[in-house]
Amino acid sequence: MNQQESAPNPPADEFFGLGRPPALSAMILDVGRSDRMRSARPKSLQMLSGQPMVQYVIDALGALRVGRIVLVVAEHSDEVAKRLARDSADPRLVVIADRYGRGDGTAALAGLAPFSDDHDSDDEDDLLVLPGDLPLLPASTVEALVRRHREAGAAATVLTVPVTSLPAADRVITGRDDSLARVTAADAFEAASALWASPGVYCFRRSLFAPAVRRIPADSETGVFRVGDVLEVLTEAGHRVATFEHHAPGDLAVVDDRVSLAEAEAEIRRRTNTAWMQRGVAMVDPGRTYIDATVQLSIDVTLFPGTMLQGATVVGPGAEIGPDTRLIDCAVGRAAVVEKTVAREAEIGDGARVGPFAVLDPGTQIPAATVTGPFYHASSDDQPED
Repeated sequence: MNQQESAPNPPADEFFGLGRPPALSAMILDVGRSDRMRSARPKSLQMLSGQPMVQYVIDALGALRVGRIVLVVAEHSDEVAKRLARDSADPRLVVIADRYGRGDGTAALAGLAPFSDDHDSDDEDDLLVLPGDLPLLPASTVEALVRRHREAGAAATVLTVPVTSLPAADRVITGRDDSLARVTAADAFEAASALWASPGVYCFRRSLFAPAVRRIPADSETGVFRVGDVLEVLTEAGHRVATFEHHAPGDLAVVDDRVSLAEAEAEIRRRTNTAWMQRGVAMVDPGRTYIDATVQLSIDVTLFPGTMLQGATVVGPGAEIGPDTRLIDCAVGRAAVVEKTVAREAEIGDGARVGPFAVLDPGTQIPAATVTGPFYHASSDDQPED
């Protein structure tokens, strides 16, 4: 590594006193920008199946009893914080800005600020550090990484995948005894001999991570600070660094442009559809059925091809939706039938039959057992007053 300068200290005003953390905390580094997305929207808020992309990373931490989640963003931190507070209202989440913007190393420094009041924290407390652009990362993989880290008694554990599966990812360089030596960029000289790659998912002993991250040097050519260099700092200090080999690289696909965003959308939709079918929902053609991650379905719902259910839509037991129907933020009652219909913020009562070719504007209420007939158009202005 090129030692040119030490990483700067985080600003004092990014301190958040949130009390003593539990045994496991997490830091999500969303240091990417939206340039490759060709978008004015922050990268972390790019939408995937009805949710901001970073929400999937937050959800992957759900089963781990993570007590505090620090999200560090490179741009529009206020906008990101407001959106996530509105959508998930997760009290564990703190959103702060990386004011230096010089790689994930300075982002990690900024992310340490919320922990600066924990003078009496246990030396064995662990910290997950992971990118915010891995929406396909399963919770089970994160759990397995933490388990491996604790079983190994390591100062740090890095998730690795075969190098052929992530050709652009950082390379994991091992020493003569196959112990991990460092993580380096894919285009570095020694990268050619590497067999494993790192997607940037780590588990650290937090008491060691904080001083080590302040010692990482900047790249002499780019001035960028890299979290991966913390592993070399720990190794040189005599600490043990372990690896966790993961053999499903599709789970670690980085989303950084519109093409990879669409590919991730297709995979999330496939997972969502599979989960609902396993819970008792019938889909005539799952490949042509689109369900946001925020939708709620009941047993014995039947979805016909061309169905799109979005937002906070809720569908009651035995309802039939489609074909060619789009419902946004709607409530559909038990045993209702909705065919070839577009509706937004509408309520459809039990046993009602809507369509074909119906349009329901926001505020529309279709009473139970109503049959609208074809080419029906209703708005809130048409509704009877209470």
